[in-house]
Amino acid sequence: MRRGRLSDILPAMMAHARAKEPMVVVVDDDPAVCSSLKFSLELEGFTVRTFRNGADLLQDGNLHDCSCFVVDQRMPGMSGMDLIAKLRERRLTTPAILIISQPSDVLSARAAAAAVPIVEKPFLNNMLVERIREACQQAQ
Repeated sequence: MRRGRLSDILPAMMAHARAKEPMVVVVDDDPAVCSSLKFSLELEGFTVRTFRNGADLLQDGNLHDCSCFVVDQRMPGMSGMDLIAKLRERRLTTPAILIISQPSDVLSARAAAAAVPIVEKPFLNNMLVERIREACQQAQ
């Protein structure tokens, strides 16, 4: 009888625990990158949602529970900085992190002016996770 009761409340307990975890939204057109980041960030204790492009993210109506956006710069259709600009136009001030390999000086200056940190690919050490933790603390 106890097994039945535990199995009845366990899903609710798991959902409650997940609700307290910071929500990280990853936007990258590469499904392997999305899967890899989702897996590794969930191991770090984050709840993760992924989107394949900026348009899909902008169509989603549930972005206010996000603690941090991790956005690839080089995506078809809309660049990462353009996506972040559109989020800001919508009054979403959630911290964002731009990911890219070999950023140009122009992009670095644009990101710095928008207070968006850049983490270069390939990700070394725990740099991305550290930036995400900082962003989530800022979002609180």
